Amino acid sequence: MSYISFTKEQLVNLEFSLNRELVRSSAAGSYASTTIINCNTRKYHGLLVVPQPLIDGENHVLLSSIDETVIQQDADFNLSIRKYPGEIYNPKGHKYIRSFESQPIPILTYRIGGVLLTKEMLFSRYEDRLIIKYTLVDAHSKTRLRIKPYLAFRNIHKLSKANHLVDKRYEVIKNGIRTQMYQGYSHLYMQFSKENEYIHVPDWYYNIEYQQEKERGFDFSEDLYVPGYFEFEIKKGESIYFSAGIDEINPENLKKLFNNELKKRIPRDNFENCLRNSAQQFIVKKNKKTEIIAGFPWFGRWGRDTFISLPGLTLINNDFKTCKDVIDTMMQDMNGPLFPNYGEGSKSDYNSVDASLWFFWSLQQYADFTNSQKKIWKEYGEKMKFILESYKNGIINNIKMLDNGLIYAGENGKAYTWMDAVVNGKPITPRTGMQVEINALWYNAIMFSIEVATYAEDTEFISEWKSLSVKIKESFKEVFWNKDKGYLADYVDGEFKDWSIRPNMIFATSLPYSPLSEKICQLILELVRKELLTPRGLRTLSPKSSDYKDIYKGNQTERDFASHQGSVWPWLLGHFVEGYLKIYGKSGLSFIKNIYEGFEPVIREHGISSISEIYDGNPPHLPGGTPSQAWSVAELLRIHWMINKYENE
Repeated sequence: MSYISFTKEQLVNLEFSLNRELVRSSAAGSYASTTIINCNTRKYHGLLVVPQPLIDGENHVLLSSIDETVIQQDADFNLSIRKYPGEIYNPKGHKYIRSFESQPIPILTYRIGGVLLTKEMLFSRYEDRLIIKYTLVDAHSKTRLRIKPYLAFRNIHKLSKANHLVDKRYEVIKNGIRTQMYQGYSHLYMQFSKENEYIHVPDWYYNIEYQQEKERGFDFSEDLYVPGYFEFEIKKGESIYFSAGIDEINPENLKKLFNNELKKRIPRDNFENCLRNSAQQFIVKKNKKTEIIAGFPWFGRWGRDTFISLPGLTLINNDFKTCKDVIDTMMQDMNGPLFPNYGEGSKSDYNSVDASLWFFWSLQQYADFTNSQKKIWKEYGEKMKFILESYKNGIINNIKMLDNGLIYAGENGKAYTWMDAVVNGKPITPRTGMQVEINALWYNAIMFSIEVATYAEDTEFISEWKSLSVKIKESFKEVFWNKDKGYLADYVDGEFKDWSIRPNMIFATSLPYSPLSEKICQLILELVRKELLTPRGLRTLSPKSSDYKDIYKGNQTERDFASHQGSVWPWLLGHFVEGYLKIYGKSGLSFIKNIYEGFEPVIREHGISSISEIYDGNPPHLPGGTPSQAWSVAELLRIHWMINKYENE
C-alpha cells in the first residue's frame, strides 16, 4: 500500500471521494485536474487543459473526461461517472473501483467480475500531454476496451453548450485521430500505443452538472461533445497507453515516454516529498520566461504570491537559478515601480501596494541563500533605488511616504493589500491608511538595500537612507504600538487606529529587519498564538470580534465576506514560525514541530498531495478555495527548512 491510498469503501462513498481532487501541471502551463474517482465536479476540471494563445492566452479545457468501458461476452461495464440533474449519477462506474494509490502518480484499480484493470494517469512535466496506462492484470475471457472522449474546447471560466457550429471533421493519424471543435484552437491529438478501431458517431451529451460550481453559486451545467469512440482488444498482462496532446507523437514511443517521466517524479512516500512533488507544479517555463502559478486549478500568475512563494518553492531545494529567473521575469512586466498584482502583459493589473516590497524580501532571501550580497546591488541596485524613491515621493494608488517616514496607501472603495476581497464593488477590508505589514516590509526593504549598498560602497545612497530608516523605526513603534493593549494596530488613518486583532502584525516579528524590540515581538507572538493560531494556519481575524466569520462556504459573496474576516490561511504560518523561532530558538522547536507534523493529514483531505488555499476559522477547519495553492505549499516547505536549520545550529 502506498503512502497515499484509499479503500473501496471510501471511494464508493461520493461524499468522501468527490471532495478529494487531483491536480498535475506541466512546465508549459497546462494541467489535468479531476477527483480521485475521475468524476469532474468543477468547470476547471479536465484531463487536458491548455493555454490558447490564438484566442485569449488563457487556459482552455480541450479534453474534459474519458469514458472507459470493459466489454466481455457481449456485456458492457462502463467505468466512468458523471452527475446529471436530480442528483442522478450515470454511469456509476465508481462501484467497480477497488483502490486508489498515488505513488508517485494516481493509480485506480477496477474489479469487474473476473476482470482486474488498472488505470495510471501521468501528465507530462514538459509537454501539453496526458498519458494514461491501462493494464489488464487479470481476465478469464476475451476482453475489449472502449474509450470515449468528452470534449469541451472552452475557457476554464466558462461552460460549453451544444451548438451547430462545432467542426465534426477528424483526421486519421497513426493509432488515433486529430480533431478541432472550433477554429483558432489547438488540434487535439488522441493516440494509442496499439492499433485500434475508431468509430465516428458525433453527438452531444447534455446537462452534465458540476457540484462544486453549484455550491459556489456559479453556473454549473454543461453540454459536452463526443466525436466517437475507440475500441480494441486487450490481453491479460498487456498494458496499453493512451495519449492526449496538442501535437502528434509516435505511438511507439509512448511506453518509453511514460516510464522516463515516471522515473523523474519525486516519490510521494512521505509528507515532505509530497510537498516537494507539489511544489514543482507551480513553476512554469515557457517563451523564455519563468513564472509561478498562484494556485490550481483557476489562478494564474500573481505578483505578491510569486515573491512570497519563491523561497519555499526554489531556494530551500537549492534551485537558485529558477529563483533568479522568476525575479528577472517579473521585472520585465513592471509598470514604473510596481509589479503586476495579477495577469501579464497588456492584461496586467497593478493594484497592489505590497508586491514591490515583497520583491525586496524575495531578493533578500536569494542573497542569503547564495551569499551574493556583493552582487545584488550591482545587478538590481538601480531598480531597488527606483522603487524606494518612487514610494517615497508618491505614485498611483495613493501610495506615498508621510512626513513620519511611513507609507500611506489606498483610496476610497479600493483595497491594495493582500486582504483584497471585494463584494458588489466594495472592499471588505479596505484598510486605507498606514498598514502595519506594509510598513514592516518598507522598513525591511530599506534596511536590506542599505546592507547590500554597504557591500558596494554606495555611500551616497547609505547617507540618504540611513537617517530615514532610524526615523521609520521610531515612527513605526509610535504609530502602531499600544503598551496597554500589548499589540500593534492593523492600520492607521489620521487619528483613527484599527485595533482589530489580525495576523498582519506578525510580519514585524518575522522579517529579517524588524523595527521592534525583542520584548514587543514576544508579546505579539503570544497574542497571535492565543487568538489567531490554528492547526491550519492563522485566522485573519480574532474570534472575539463581532465581524468574525467562522466558516468559509456558500456563494462567492458569502465566501468573500469570510475570506479575511476569520478564515485561516496556511501561508501566514511561515512568518509566525519564523518570528517565533527568532525569539525562542531551539527551545521553541517542539512546539513548531507539532504544528508542522499536524499538517500531514491535510494532503489526503482536499488536494491530494498538496495544501489548500484557505480553511475554516473554526474546527474542524475544513478546506476551501483552490485545492493546491503555491504559497501554502511553499511556506510549509520553508517551515520544514527552518526546523532543520535550528536543529543543526
